[in-house]
Amino acid sequence: MHSEIQILALFGLLIVVTVCVQAALAIPHFGLKYLVGARDEDVIPKGIVARLKRATQNNIETFTYFAPVVLLIHLQDLGAESTLLAAQIFLISRLVYVPAYISGVPFLRTTIWSIGFCATLYLYFAALL
Repeated sequence: MHSEIQILALFGLLIVVTVCVQAALAIPHFGLKYLVGARDEDVIPKGIVARLKRATQNNIETFTYFAPVVLLIHLQDLGAESTLLAAQIFLISRLVYVPAYISGVPFLRTTIWSIGFCATLYLYFAALL
């Protein structure tokens, strides 16, 4: 059985994987010379590369408010079936979020983001109330 802290680690791994995929997709878009250079000139990504960059950035931002509540639950030994389920729902939503963001389907990304956000809110209520 996975604990909330393992879910946090898996979310961190998801971020690492999306950063790697983002870098790999950027090579044909920007060229290797630009990517390994000083990047003095701003180049604006487009299409899938731009959407993947935004999805990755959103995952990094989301980590900043998911990690504290998971650590709080873990350190105060507040884990329960409901908090584990909420963490699992969060992780699944984040796994689905990246391809949904890349697809560009209207409302899909926001709906998936909202599910993960509600799961995180549940964790905060469980930890603080």
